[in-house]
Amino acid sequence: MKPPVRVINWASLIGALAAGLAGCSAKYPMDTLSNGSDFARRIHSIYVAVNLIDFIIMLIVLGVMFAAIFWFSTRVGEPGEPSTVTSDIRLEVAWTAIPALILVFITVPTIRTIWATQPDHWSPDTLTIKVIAHQWWWEFQYPQYGIDTADEVHLQAGRMVHFSMQSADIIHSFWIPTLGGKRDVVPGQINSITYTPDQLGEFYGQCVEFCGDSHANMRLRGFVQTKDDFDKWVKQQQSPPVTPTEGSAAAGAQIFANAPCAICHTVKGISGFSKQYAGNFKGPDLTHFGSRTTLAGSILDNTPENLAKWIQDPDKVKPGANMPTLGLQGKDLNDLVAYLESLK
Repeated sequence: MKPPVRVINWASLIGALAAGLAGCSAKYPMDTLSNGSDFARRIHSIYVAVNLIDFIIMLIVLGVMFAAIFWFSTRVGEPGEPSTVTSDIRLEVAWTAIPALILVFITVPTIRTIWATQPDHWSPDTLTIKVIAHQWWWEFQYPQYGIDTADEVHLQAGRMVHFSMQSADIIHSFWIPTLGGKRDVVPGQINSITYTPDQLGEFYGQCVEFCGDSHANMRLRGFVQTKDDFDKWVKQQQSPPVTPTEGSAAAGAQIFANAPCAICHTVKGISGFSKQYAGNFKGPDLTHFGSRTTLAGSILDNTPENLAKWIQDPDKVKPGANMPTLGLQGKDLNDLVAYLESLK
């Protein structure tokens, strides 16, 4: 026996409402309503203001509509002669001026926000980060500290950060929703975002411009830390990599140096690109790979099991990945994993 249509309609409505409310959960990782920077708060204030204006307009329109319905539906007597007036200058002015005023109310705060969030100069203490988008991972360079890392960007709470972004291949788009801002990353052009993060925590990001097979797998993490924690991270990243002298990790270091890994990846002291390097592909700097929380474009937690899975068949984990299958098995694979995980 089929359920009544009314029951199906109510069930569909309840399901849609539940899905909508789930999207508003504070635990949602790509939350655009949690304002983690001055940039995000300014955008949020425009969002609230525009929605408030829309809501007021909706109430006015609904009020006029229902008033007209009930007014004209309750009139008595015979209908009068239709009007012969072809236009009304008052109506013409009203429906031209009112939308224009609404646009002004929206445009003014929008332009003010654009000026405030895209400064043409910043203080000497500003943290400068060069973002390079690759298929399908993010490279973060810290020129002030000589740091080159991948997929995880570390920021200091209360300190302005200036992202200078460019692409190594095709068009991508950089976005960490909670921190605000979204910028296309275009080949041959440098775009930028400047803001001051002030909410501590770990925030999810994503490429939001379709860029090929693994576009959805081009993710990132943003870590906003206290000054002490950020300074500790910088010091740790600037330290030389661990050089194991015995055991499985030492054997893995030899495998890394002799395998194709060292052609595409840098580990300071073992492999690296010279100024004359002219290869078509550059992989992430692995000098402190073991200290990262994720791998493979932030789609997997950084665990030995996931790393082994990634090395065995990169294309299965991330379709189209520009990383060859090395064919490592057994002890060789375990040794290489042990070495990479030791790079703290």
